[in-house]
Amino acid sequence: MTIATKITGEFAQHVTCQLDDGQLVFADAKKFRWKTTNVKLETRLSTPGGAADNANQKAKQGGGMLKAALATATEVGKRALAGQSLAFQWFSPSGGSGLVTLAGELPGQIKVLELDGATGWFTESRAFVCGESTLKYDISFNGFNQGRRSRNGFILEHFTGKGTLVIGGGGTIMEINPAAYGGKIQVHGGAVVAFSDSVTFGVEMVGALNAATLMTAAFGGSGINLVTLSGDGPVLLQATLHQEFEDDERNSESGPGSGREGLLSKLQ
Repeated sequence: MTIATKITGEFAQHVTCQLDDGQLVFADAKKFRWKTTNVKLETRLSTPGGAADNANQKAKQGGGMLKAALATATEVGKRALAGQSLAFQWFSPSGGSGLVTLAGELPGQIKVLELDGATGWFTESRAFVCGESTLKYDISFNGFNQGRRSRNGFILEHFTGKGTLVIGGGGTIMEINPAAYGGKIQVHGGAVVAFSDSVTFGVEMVGALNAATLMTAAFGGSGINLVTLSGDGPVLLQATLHQEFEDDERNSESGPGSGREGLLSKLQ
């Protein structure tokens, strides 16, 4: 049985999950907003379906404590690399149904995805809001060179299995399928929220290295490289960029030759 959810708000949305007996959700520690008193909040270093979770379960049955500790340290290290909170918050009800409300990192829309076990989802590391405990969580790193070229590292989180997954984006979230546009789309690195694992992530240069592409890098706000998403499957893009991308946009606008603010400041 999937988690019952209700999304409230317009520009800055929240998601409220109704947890029935036996249902658990895990969430990034920064996303919790409020809960009913019969919902227990527990902080864990392990992730659902991961090596540490499996090792901890075996350790509780009488052994393997060192293996559990090493697996947990590995998972914590992965999340630190991804910029996530080192621990997850887990929520479970007692004595009947309970409610817990969470929100995304940026003011914007919330999307609820129901994974059927056949297709998983990759999410940008800050997009994850919460997930059902039946999901398996992992980190997917796209390689140092490709991550550097996409400008924010692009360490993605990967969710597989069956269950409810909730993600959040900045401003309006648009859903698009590359298959409807020749099989590939080019995307600003800061606009990626999530995509089905039937879609392939890449990075490519915008044209040949010449005066035009150098102008794009210096003043276009998106650099020479763009993220590419190829294949047949849903892609979710956000309208509002994360802070570091917004800063890059402003820096490019105030780069050499812009000088507009300086000219106005000379007026008496």
